[in-house]
Amino acid sequence: MTIYPAIDLKDGKAVRLTKGLMDTAKIYSDEPWQVAKHFEELGSEWVHLVDLNGAFAGEPKNLEQIKKIRENTNLKLELGGGIRDEKTIEMYLELGIDRLILGSVAVKNPDFVKTMAKKYPIVVGIDAIDGMVAVEGWAQTSDMKATDLAKAFADCGVEAIICTDVGRDGMMTGINIDFTLSIKEASGLETIASGGLKDMSDIRALLNAGIDGTIIGKAFYEGTLDLKEAFKAVKAHG
Repeated sequence: MTIYPAIDLKDGKAVRLTKGLMDTAKIYSDEPWQVAKHFEELGSEWVHLVDLNGAFAGEPKNLEQIKKIRENTNLKLELGGGIRDEKTIEMYLELGIDRLILGSVAVKNPDFVKTMAKKYPIVVGIDAIDGMVAVEGWAQTSDMKATDLAKAFADCGVEAIICTDVGRDGMMTGINIDFTLSIKEASGLETIASGGLKDMSDIRALLNAGIDGTIIGKAFYEGTLDLKEAFKAVKAHG
């Protein structure tokens, strides 16, 4: 299993939201690149970046901070938020981002995502509220089942699916393992769990369930999870 510590960017700062609501933003650092550096020192290989302003604006909004993270670490970076066209994908890859997350556009224009996945390292972000797909920075719920969307990307070159249970996001009430497994089963792809992780019991449950990866956000920032211990547990699990 791969652990992806998360940095959500809002107005150039590292923040966490609750249930994806922008007005719940809690600032954890004015220098997100230092947070990324810390993750690297703790033994992380990846960092999961989200341009929150970009997710709402539909275009990149935190470029300076993203560049700083790239310049100051050797981490692999996956990035989502406001990526809606090929030009933006190419720009980020030239910046040195390792793979890109397509979310809202995956619902609205799945063919675009499939075309991009044949050419570039693409991950699909599926965010769900009560099993239904949420779009536009989670501001709206669509009438599509998350598992149906996952199925649509089964054999098209997509590298992985990140599935977020929006109702648990930032709540630290535990990961929704059943939902994650349903996405994995529907797509047959590497599946990364997101939303609600609290502590080592979640890490153990994910490892036992055979989940491929998990995103760690608030649990790290609020100190309910020791990242070093989490990396150790993953290594020991093999």
